[in-house]
Amino acid sequence: MLNTNEPSAANVSEKNPMSLWLALLPVALLMIMLGASVYYFSDDSSYGGNQIALLLAAAVASIIGIRHGHRWIDIEQGIITGIANAMIAVLILLVVGSLIGTWMLSGTVQTLIYYGLMMISEEWFYAAACLVCGICAMSIGSSWTVAGTLGVAFMGMAAAMQLNPAIAAGAVISGAYFGDKLSPLSDTTNLASAVTDTPLFVHIQNLLWTTVPSFVIALFLFVLMSGDATSASAQSIQDTMTGLEENFNIGLHLLLPVLFVFVLAWMKVAALPTILAGALLGGLFAVIFQDQSLMRFVESAGFAAGLSVFEQNLLAVWKVLFDGYVSNTGLEGLDDLLSRGGMSSMLNTVWLILCAMTFGSVMEQVGLLQRILSAIMDSIESTTGLIVTTVFTCIGANIMTADQYIAIVLPGRMYKLEYAKRGLAPQNLSRTLEDAATMTSPLIPWNTCGAYMAGTLGVATLSYLPYAFLNLLGPILCIAFAVTHFRIIPLETEEVKAS
Repeated sequence: MLNTNEPSAANVSEKNPMSLWLALLPVALLMIMLGASVYYFSDDSSYGGNQIALLLAAAVASIIGIRHGHRWIDIEQGIITGIANAMIAVLILLVVGSLIGTWMLSGTVQTLIYYGLMMISEEWFYAAACLVCGICAMSIGSSWTVAGTLGVAFMGMAAAMQLNPAIAAGAVISGAYFGDKLSPLSDTTNLASAVTDTPLFVHIQNLLWTTVPSFVIALFLFVLMSGDATSASAQSIQDTMTGLEENFNIGLHLLLPVLFVFVLAWMKVAALPTILAGALLGGLFAVIFQDQSLMRFVESAGFAAGLSVFEQNLLAVWKVLFDGYVSNTGLEGLDDLLSRGGMSSMLNTVWLILCAMTFGSVMEQVGLLQRILSAIMDSIESTTGLIVTTVFTCIGANIMTADQYIAIVLPGRMYKLEYAKRGLAPQNLSRTLEDAATMTSPLIPWNTCGAYMAGTLGVATLSYLPYAFLNLLGPILCIAFAVTHFRIIPLETEEVKAS
């Protein structure tokens, strides 16, 4: 039975208003602790240091909320709701780990690496990775799927060519987000269109003005960063290709799992069943086409003697799904390259996402986030200021809530009427949401997108950040357009009067 004397969460802020400095306190503490984590633990900061910082900041936010009349039971429910909203992303992350493992066992990734090394030269590698990932992401509308499939293969090629893995990851992410952003099949593209009431293709058409120049500049920079071929790297490439030929069955038929996943994605089948089906198909291909490498894996796994071949194969695929593939070719460099995947490889990333969603959920539940955003609204004076403020609000939402969808929806709802009042067409807002929220999400280590890309590509977020050129250029060009008033589209006269 409800106690009607208890204050509701909705009117707590009205009875006990919160000062701006207090609302900013958990954010300031988080920034200090995250900085200390990176300083003291370096690349290992995401293996515990960042998680502790997020939880401590969430604890401070909770204390502030309770002091201002919020009940712990409501804060706890907010945390549960926030984590629940991230569970699909978590499950996708886990099955991507399984997919990487079975595609290693089946020889699918090895085939991608082999033919990639045959066709792509070092001089054009970064640009080629960016372009190929861009085309594929545009066709299926999913940056995560492209990074988890082709991206893994490109990272393997980069290792074989002795190229910089951080630059390679930046090229993969730049291409994946370019295609995702301009695809009518993309969930974030449709979300930005829907939340601002902008027709989808009007939204995409307006996106071209910032996205295409960003992509061209990114490609140019990746061409400049591709070094000349060296004898050492040429020998490394040849050794890798020889090792692949001698230890695995290589053939175009092993690319069918990739085609299968892309077809399902193109048919708009949800990401979770699509990737899980691709992982299981990889396991089946391993049993059919990789008998020798499968037998080596079975022997190294130490399964009990006396099992039938069927049981051994079943256990091998089962183990790879949860614990990843361990290569046993006897070639140290090749084994290091191919030993990857499994759900267990993603558990640290899942830990990071859960802690980040806890912090974001508390900030939203106790009204701290809303207090910060209302202060921002009060400071806006001009059209340029409105767009620039939207950009930084989206980036701030990505940092504080750790979720790109919230970073699109929250500022979209908040600024929608303000854009209309100032006579600005909704596609200005939808483009800004994409340039600032979608593009910066993989640049934040504890954001679901940043955590996913780091976990999938095997490169720390802060390591690839300087080379994710497209993602860095998106908000910069958006601000430049706002300052120069270039392609700032007005509402029709009738719409302005109606608003």
